[in-house]
Amino acid sequence: MSNSALQVARTGLDAQNTRMRVIANNLANVNTTGFKRDRAQFQTLAYQQVVQKGAQSDQINQYAIGLSLGTGVEVSGTARIETQGSIQNTGNALDIAIEGAGYFQVQMPDGTLAFTRAGNFNMTQQGQIVTSEGLPLFPQVQVPQGVTNITIGNDGIISATIAGQAEPTQLGRIEIANFINNAGLQPLGNNLLQQTAASGPPLVGAGGIEGRGLLRQGALEGSNVNIVEELVDMIETQRAYEVNSKMISATDEMLQFANQNM
Repeated sequence: MSNSALQVARTGLDAQNTRMRVIANNLANVNTTGFKRDRAQFQTLAYQQVVQKGAQSDQINQYAIGLSLGTGVEVSGTARIETQGSIQNTGNALDIAIEGAGYFQVQMPDGTLAFTRAGNFNMTQQGQIVTSEGLPLFPQVQVPQGVTNITIGNDGIISATIAGQAEPTQLGRIEIANFINNAGLQPLGNNLLQQTAASGPPLVGAGGIEGRGLLRQGALEGSNVNIVEELVDMIETQRAYEVNSKMISATDEMLQFANQNM
């Protein structure tokens, strides 16, 4: 029994250590554009059925409650919290924030698509709109030479004023991808997410339609990490870790007492 208590406490230490790592990652990305905080989720490990509920206690009677011993806890997964981050005005024409649900689409070097909330785009010398890592926005938008002003509407329509022309010219449209289960997207790093079987296929279209968010030019979405909330979670995790550590010390003392008095 004492050895089992040591094992249960060890699972608690492992679980709280994992939760602390999730919190640390949230705090590390407090200033990351478009970052969504994660939350660790826990579940019990399998129970040991010492006495089955309803089993015969004698020829006439049955056990009413039985005896079930838990074997500990584990982290079942990390859930990404999709709440909106604060919108920060930058004045940069190629900074774009999404107000509401949805993701920008960018094309990976292997031709597949990745998704991001980070709208801090740049322009190459060829007039292509790309991410900081040089990944092109999809569908690709080509900005011609001689452009003096770029305007991006709430629905994603990109227009530009070209030297020598009085009327703005429409260059294309930024399409927004949404998913039935946004939390099912797989994080890749570099602010990128990847489609999975859990997320389902992307539902692509203009902003402001079918639940997709609107675009705001000249602004960026900040991280949705709340520092105070994370610090509270960190203290709670630390206390839970200490309690599990004390459980190991107490169990060790019980074993020593039993050995000395046998």
